[in-house]
Amino acid sequence: MPSVAAPAALAFLLGAALLVSGLAAIRASGARAGLARRLAGAQGVAVGMLLDPEVASSLPARPVRIAGRIRCADPIVTPQGDRLVAFHRDVEVSLPDGSWRNIERLRETRSFELWDHDGWLTVDPAQAAEPLVVLPRVWEGVVGELDEGFRPAVERLVAQGVPPTRARATTRMLSVVDRLLVLAEVRTSPPGGASLVPPRGGYVISGLDLDAAMRVLGGPHRARLLAGAAGVVLGLAGLVIALALATAALLAGA
Repeated sequence: MPSVAAPAALAFLLGAALLVSGLAAIRASGARAGLARRLAGAQGVAVGMLLDPEVASSLPARPVRIAGRIRCADPIVTPQGDRLVAFHRDVEVSLPDGSWRNIERLRETRSFELWDHDGWLTVDPAQAAEPLVVLPRVWEGVVGELDEGFRPAVERLVAQGVPPTRARATTRMLSVVDRLLVLAEVRTSPPGGASLVPPRGGYVISGLDLDAAMRVLGGPHRARLLAGAAGVVLGLAGLVIALALATAALLAGA
């Protein structure tokens, strides 16, 4: 029995180590695996299909992925003339210990109609999960390049003895010209009415097609993500082998 138990323990330790390191690598890659899995795994439907009572009532209870365009009577208009239904901006500064501190978290949204030629349904992007699945605009530079409005936040950090050195701003936007994918739950009501409600965690809203959305959600470090996924698979395999060997040891002892 000891000859079986020792390899079982070794397989368990190796499997656990690979699993933990794989999960850590996936996290460090910046991947949003949960959002990607939910968006890609949902059934895809068009807006107009949801207005058909027979189709709407036959949909699964889980969220569906709805494709459509934006119609908004009162969009956000930026100084550059962009017409938006969502504007998310995060401004961060780096501290001496290498960490980043958020000094602005701006969220502006407008409700809109998600439509196609067969009908429309209302979506409130204030209830969206984060991040919005778009190509972000990222700026990075020295703290002195920040607008004057950020000076008080920077001065507070200096007074606390943690003077920031660099800054970055990440902006995500949904434009009225975007074609969207929206992960939502469908609620039906007689006679033949339908509405969209956010699933647990909020709507998942993408301004990209599904393939591009998966690339964005895969994070900026694809090699690290793939290595992490391989570590998870090998780690799980090691744990299964350890379980099999431990079972064999128990049976041999019996």
